[in-house]
Amino acid sequence: MTTTIALAGKGGVGKTTVSGMIIKYLAQNQTGPILAIDADPSSNLNMVLGLDLDWTVGDIREDMLSQVKSSLLGSGAAMGALPGGVSKHDYLDHQIRASLAEGQAFDLIAMGRGEGTGCYCAVNHNLREVIDAISKNYHYVVIDNEAGMEHLSRRTTRDVQHLIIVSDPTQRGINAAGRIATFRKELDIRIENTYLVINRLAGDIPPALAAYIEENLDVPLLGTIPADSTLSDFEFSGRPLVELGDQSPVYQSVARMMRQILS
Repeated sequence: MTTTIALAGKGGVGKTTVSGMIIKYLAQNQTGPILAIDADPSSNLNMVLGLDLDWTVGDIREDMLSQVKSSLLGSGAAMGALPGGVSKHDYLDHQIRASLAEGQAFDLIAMGRGEGTGCYCAVNHNLREVIDAISKNYHYVVIDNEAGMEHLSRRTTRDVQHLIIVSDPTQRGINAAGRIATFRKELDIRIENTYLVINRLAGDIPPALAAYIEENLDVPLLGTIPADSTLSDFEFSGRPLVELGDQSPVYQSVARMMRQILS
């Protein structure tokens, strides 16, 4: 069975870092293959994981649509067909599998750029089928989402065991997390568990903030992650964050939370 962990949060709260720490924990403490899905066009999960990325799902989608458009304008090929009569589903399946960035302990799919103009409904349906099929080959799937989580419902998957909403320790951040928590109910996704994580906390959580969370959010606080200047040192030096030491307070905090929800 595949366990899917999805992360969401407004830009700048550090959810990609948290995603990387979760993947590091799974690689070191759990058995079975791990698939990371970078579903936020503005994030760089591949850099956090230390993996080179040549092609994204967005690139593959646009390339396929370009080939279909060319066949419509040309002659000889069936209207809207791909060269050689390959179905759109088979083309996407082959190209996405070929685009996997493979690491020693985990693989990565990057969704890439958003959609252009026109209708993408049929393409997104095929994408979700393909990614669902690929995901079944892994014990764990970790999805780093954009704030609105559109990728989850339209192009990634419909089954999530654990949704982690990441926020910074500000009222504005908590309000954004609350909107995401509300929005999740409107998506065509089966979510078993939803949690809140406060990132970059200096010291203990202020009582006023804890009370505000309890009063305004309908999701439990899973835990907090301390602010750590070491992360900036890694980023400026170009080192992947998955190389962060096991004694790092950031990693230790994420590891405690993972033990809690996966036990």
